[in-house]
Amino acid sequence: MSGGRWGIDGHNRPEFLDRLRAQGFSQAYAGGPFEAWRAGARAAFEGLLPRLPAGWAARAPAVICAVERDGLVLERLVLEGPWCPVPALVLRPAGPGPFPAVLLLHDHGSRFDIGKEKLVPAWDDAARLASGVEWAGRFYGGRFVGEALARKGFLVLCADALGWGEREGNGYEAQQALACTLMLAGASLAGVIAREDVAAAQALAARDDVRGVAALGFSLGGFRAWQVAALCETVAATVAVNWMATLEGVTRAGNNQLRGQSAFSMTHPGAAALFDYPDMAGLAAPRPLFVQAGAQDALFPPDSVETALARLRHLWRAAGAPAALATAIRPGGHQFGVEAQEESLAWLAAAMGP
Repeated sequence: MSGGRWGIDGHNRPEFLDRLRAQGFSQAYAGGPFEAWRAGARAAFEGLLPRLPAGWAARAPAVICAVERDGLVLERLVLEGPWCPVPALVLRPAGPGPFPAVLLLHDHGSRFDIGKEKLVPAWDDAARLASGVEWAGRFYGGRFVGEALARKGFLVLCADALGWGEREGNGYEAQQALACTLMLAGASLAGVIAREDVAAAQALAARDDVRGVAALGFSLGGFRAWQVAALCETVAATVAVNWMATLEGVTRAGNNQLRGQSAFSMTHPGAAALFDYPDMAGLAAPRPLFVQAGAQDALFPPDSVETALARLRHLWRAAGAPAALATAIRPGGHQFGVEAQEESLAWLAAAMGP
């Protein structure tokens, strides 16, 4: 029987979805003292995440091995994550530092054999290095973002999120099973990723050769970048590329978020009643944030992106720091090319200081 309000449409949305949606967002900024809002809203965001083990604290990790090449040092290390060890790569200029540091957050891309190697060249792993070169050619203008940063004087750290690289799972279709298993344990995949990203930022800041930590990412990495800044005061500045829109925009018919699978890595159960995405990112204000988007990015409707960026500008004004927010919409699709990278590197250098 068609035409009722009890079925499922062709985009896997219940026809009564509008009746389930929260009427507004209970933790959205509605005026008044910004700091008071931020404190309460961040506590609400934290409440969506899995609890940390009692007594756990991030520590600077020990370096397992290091390779020097052309004035750069590649370090292989293992972070002490909240629940298990997390493999990571560091790329830095040769020498003692201290260096301004960037936490790099890798993308999703439905490719799981590499994670950190999408952004940092794994010189000591020929197979993953070759995969990283291919991936950089598809989305990053043919170069490793981590290497570009290191050659500009930054120390960069990139870790494998759960399901990628050395933590690879069982393929695209198995993402749903992983997410379900975590939900049955009272957690979520997005929540685990968020907690581990905060732990990585804190571990990076604990290094003796680091002075200040920024975050940078593209696609899922862009989501992770503004998210870690929202949750962690350690992050002093952030570049988020090709992941900002409104909730309404990314849940329109045909949007990638409605396919499930990949969307679990950025879906916090319960968040839709609390925040729209720009208000979540606004928890990072008044610290510097640079948000970039592609005018032809099919994953994010242009009007939704514009609405989200306008909301971000409102939040940074409310925080008293309108100049700390930069936004850019460039011609092109879902990519982070060399021109955008160069602008991001220059912005980071200015935001992090000399």
